[in-house]
Amino acid sequence: MTYENHSKLNLSGLYWLLSLLFATMVLMIGIVNIFWGNDAGFGIFVALLSLLYVPRITVLIKEKTGRTVPTILKILLGLFILWAALGVGELFDKIDLMVQDFR
Repeated sequence: MTYENHSKLNLSGLYWLLSLLFATMVLMIGIVNIFWGNDAGFGIFVALLSLLYVPRITVLIKEKTGRTVPTILKILLGLFILWAALGVGELFDKIDLMVQDFR
């Protein structure tokens, strides 16, 4: 990633780091749902959605299409993913299953 691409989107270092951390968290939620959930399709969907939060992918989308995913859409989508994983998806129960498998 060149500095020029980074500056084209006016992304600050903190935004860059938070986006990457959130992308990692969403990817992990997807992986847990793929292997320990009752709906692998949902897990794959969430794992693919995590790509929207990877800063390099954001730059790539901007370069290829000339458009970006609006920040408000990313926020709303992130809230939906967290709600679906933590509330409806019983993520903590799935993590317990995962831990038991590794023991």
